[in-house]
Amino acid sequence: MASFKIDKGMDIPLAGAPRPEIADATHAERVAICPTEFAGVKPRLMAKEGDRVARGAPLFHDKKNPAFQVCAPASGTVVAVEYGARRVIQRIEIEVDGDEREAFPAHELHQISALARQDLLDLLLKSGLLALVRQRPFGKMADPESKPKSIFVNGMASAPFRTRLEVAVQGQEAAFQAGLCALKRLTDGPVRLILPGGRDDLPKVLTQAPGADLHTFQGPHPAGNTSVHIHHLDPVLPGDVVWTIDGVDLLVIGQFLLEGLLPEHRIVALGGPGVKDVAQKHFRMHAGGSLRPLFDHALKEGELRVVSGDALSGAPVPADGYLPFRAPGFTVLSEDRTRRFIGWLDPGKDLFSHSRTFLSSWLSNHRKWALGTNENGGHRAMVLTGLYDRYMPMQIMVDYLVRAVLANDTDEAIKHGILETLPEDFGLCTFVCPSKTDVGGIIGRGLEMIEKEGI
Repeated sequence: MASFKIDKGMDIPLAGAPRPEIADATHAERVAICPTEFAGVKPRLMAKEGDRVARGAPLFHDKKNPAFQVCAPASGTVVAVEYGARRVIQRIEIEVDGDEREAFPAHELHQISALARQDLLDLLLKSGLLALVRQRPFGKMADPESKPKSIFVNGMASAPFRTRLEVAVQGQEAAFQAGLCALKRLTDGPVRLILPGGRDDLPKVLTQAPGADLHTFQGPHPAGNTSVHIHHLDPVLPGDVVWTIDGVDLLVIGQFLLEGLLPEHRIVALGGPGVKDVAQKHFRMHAGGSLRPLFDHALKEGELRVVSGDALSGAPVPADGYLPFRAPGFTVLSEDRTRRFIGWLDPGKDLFSHSRTFLSSWLSNHRKWALGTNENGGHRAMVLTGLYDRYMPMQIMVDYLVRAVLANDTDEAIKHGILETLPEDFGLCTFVCPSKTDVGGIIGRGLEMIEKEGI
C-alpha cells in the first residue's frame, strides 16, 4: 500500500455538509434518460412514445457502436421523447407503472472472477453500464476496443459535497466486491482502490478489498481527484490508456452482475446552504427519477441553484429535472446577486476570503460559510502570478498551460500535462482567480481541441 500526503490545495468551508445517513426519497412517478449525458454517443431510438417498456429494456443504442445501448431505469410507458435543435434527442420520459424486468445473466462471485473479458464487456455494453467507466485521456466513456494499463477506483471525495463511498457501501458489501472482481477481468494491469488516509472508521470491505491495490491520499482538495491519483501512481503519457470509475458507480455494476437486473436505485448526497438542515444527508433515489418530489420538501425558500456534483466543478440542473445517469450528488447554493458599495473598504467580518484579505479569515478559522453564486467582481484580464500553482498538487504550471490552450497551441499544452487532467481539476483555480477566469472551461476546450486533432 502506498500512502501520499498532499499539501497543495484548499478545503472550501461550505456550510451544509450531508450527514452519513441514508433516507429513502419519495417514490418517483416518472423517470427519464437524457442521451445528451452520453458524450460521443449518437442515439438511435429503440422505443417510441406510447411503447411499454420493462426495467432494463433498451431505449436507444449508439449508431456508431450498436452493441452499446441504454436501458429503461423503470418499467412503464414512454410518455415523451423530447427533441432539441437539429432533432437531437434531449430526453426520454417514462411514466412508472408495474414491475416488469428485463433479465440478464446473474452470477456468483466466483463466476464473475472467471468471466471472459469479452463476455463481461458485452454485458456492460448491453446494459449501458459501461458508461459508468471513464477513460483517460479526455474522460469519455471507456472504449471497449482498448485495453487499459490500469483501472483506478476512486473511493474518496474531497470536493463539497459528493456522495461518500463509505456511506453508500452500507449493505452493498457483496456488490462492491463483485465490482472489483469484474474490473480485474477488464485489465491485465492493477486495479487501484484509492481511499482517504488518516481514517480508522472505514468499513472493512474497503480497507481489506482483495484483488485491489490499496492506496491512500490525505490532504486538502483536490487530494480526492482521480487525476491527482493517476499523476502520483501511474501517469498518462501519449498513447497510454487508463480507465477510472467512482466507487459509488462500481456498486451499481456489482449489483447488476450479482442479481442479473438493472439496479433500481442510486445513493446520492444532498447538501449545501440551500438545503434544510433535516434534509442534509444521503438519499436512496430511483435511477433517473424526478427530482421535484425530493426538492419540494428539502430545499429552502428563495432563488436557488442546484448543482449536480460539487460546487467547484458541477453542472447546474433544473429543480424539476431528473436524476442524471452518473449522479455524484447535489449541492444547492443561493443565487446571490448582492452588490457591495466600495466593498474593498469593508473590514469583512462576515465575508469569506481564501487570501486573508478580510478580518473574518483571522477571526473565524473554523467557521462554515453559506457561500452563494456571486463572483464578487467582474471578469478582468489574466495576470501571470503563479497563484494557481498553490492549489495544483501536480507538476503542472497552470499559467503556462492555460496560455497554451488560449493560443491554440496543442503541442505545447500536451507538453504542459493537459492529458493528465480534466476540467474538474481546475475548480479551485477558478474559485481563487482574482480575474474571475473560468480556468476549468478553458482546459475543457483544450481537451476537445486535442481530441478532434488527434494526439
